Amino acid sequence: MPELPDISAYLVALESRILNQILLRVRLGSPFVLRTVKPNLEDVAGRPVIALRRIGKRIAVGIEGDLWLVIHLMIAGRLHWRPHGAKLGGKQNLAAFDFESGSLVLTEAGSKRRASLHVVAGLEALQAMDPGGIDVFSADLSAFRSALTVENHTLKRALTDPRFLSGIGNAYSDEILHAAQLSPVALTHKLSGPEWERLFSATRGTLQLWIDRLGAEAARKFPEKVTAFREGMAVHGRYLQRCPRCGEKVLRIRYADNETNYCARCQTGGKLLADRSLSRLFGADWTRALQEMNH
Repeated sequence: MPELPDISAYLVALESRILNQILLRVRLGSPFVLRTVKPNLEDVAGRPVIALRRIGKRIAVGIEGDLWLVIHLMIAGRLHWRPHGAKLGGKQNLAAFDFESGSLVLTEAGSKRRASLHVVAGLEALQAMDPGGIDVFSADLSAFRSALTVENHTLKRALTDPRFLSGIGNAYSDEILHAAQLSPVALTHKLSGPEWERLFSATRGTLQLWIDRLGAEAARKFPEKVTAFREGMAVHGRYLQRCPRCGEKVLRIRYADNETNYCARCQTGGKLLADRSLSRLFGADWTRALQEMNH
């Protein structure tokens, strides 16, 4: 799922292409992508785009007349910049937003239709779509700590809960925790003061690093291949590759459709975190420590 740095990159690319441009029309390749009835799509046609915003992991396109198009890419949704009037053939093409200079096309890979488009009127309706997580760049350490300790969760879950923090998901939470040298299963209510400082600094630093990097790329060309697995990431998507800090192999915890990547030496004091599927397979033979695994 595109996260804060990816959404920021899309906004950089969209600003130079659609801001202050007339939205000629919106075409639907799949009627199921549109999740609202009023206002309708005809209401936005022929009006200029006057604002672009990020709402959590959503992209909000402000249209003259206090109207907003809100796009949620979910896991497999992506945006593409194509020639004006691009065809919407094929199941992956969900919608097109036509401008004189080109068409912004929303696609979604796979058979599950999770990506969505909402049309809302007014800032109040737009803000109602925000899950409520704080923006780490406008918060101080105290506010950050308060947000993540409303409930006692593992750091992995707390960082990715949109009610607590805005725009962070599976990929960048792995990178943040590696940078902070903290275990993904450490509980928020048990972190020390210095650990909170490391986590806050790592969250800001990691996100800013990728916002800058992806934003620079988006300023040169439209981000057509947005992925959760980026060249230069420390641990995410790098299972069994070497940790750039200590050289140990990156490990993982797998659950449902997700996995958490971490370095045992840097983050868990050498302790291996139990992978549910492997634990069931090996039972009592499951290795508990990095030292044992390396023997």
